[in-house]
Amino acid sequence: MRQARLIVNRLLLGACGLVLLGFGGTALLGGLDLLRRWHFPSAWPWDRPQQVLLSDADRTRWRDQGWWWAVVIAALSVILLLALWWLLAQVRRRRLSEVLVDTHDGETAQVDGRALEDALSEEAGSLPGVDRAATRLLGRSTHPRTWLSLRLAPHADPARTIALIADEAVPHARDAVGTDQLPTEIRLRATSHRADRVL
Repeated sequence: MRQARLIVNRLLLGACGLVLLGFGGTALLGGLDLLRRWHFPSAWPWDRPQQVLLSDADRTRWRDQGWWWAVVIAALSVILLLALWWLLAQVRRRRLSEVLVDTHDGETAQVDGRALEDALSEEAGSLPGVDRAATRLLGRSTHPRTWLSLRLAPHADPARTIALIADEAVPHARDAVGTDQLPTEIRLRATSHRADRVL
């Protein structure tokens, strides 16, 4: 799924880039008076150096209409929001869908990233003092790292929980992917609870 989204993302970016490059390049060539020398179709609007991208008539055609500025502002706002959404999608942490494991025979094997996340979450969640555990696999397929979120029970010992994660859960995950290093970031949260009342 992640690979499909990555392919679609790159295809869309490539298509937009080609369209912009095509329009910009032909407008530049028209400004340099090269299109007529190459017998470019005369229907192209910018084929001479004297031509402008937007004529006065084009710029002022709907300016006296009440709906014009509302449409312009709405369209620009949508474009801005889409651009911000895309930018945030690029910089956010991406989960690994698979991890490449060296089998030491010249080949590599693939370990399903979601299965590894589930296994680490299940093992971490079964430790004393942990109410809930969630794991995200990050980094590159050849150099994975994990992000582990733990919700601790009210009376859990955070230091002991981290020690158990470092001594048991993380080494098991390292063995599963056949690596000596598996950097792990742990985020601890306490379960909210009412204070004990002594009567």
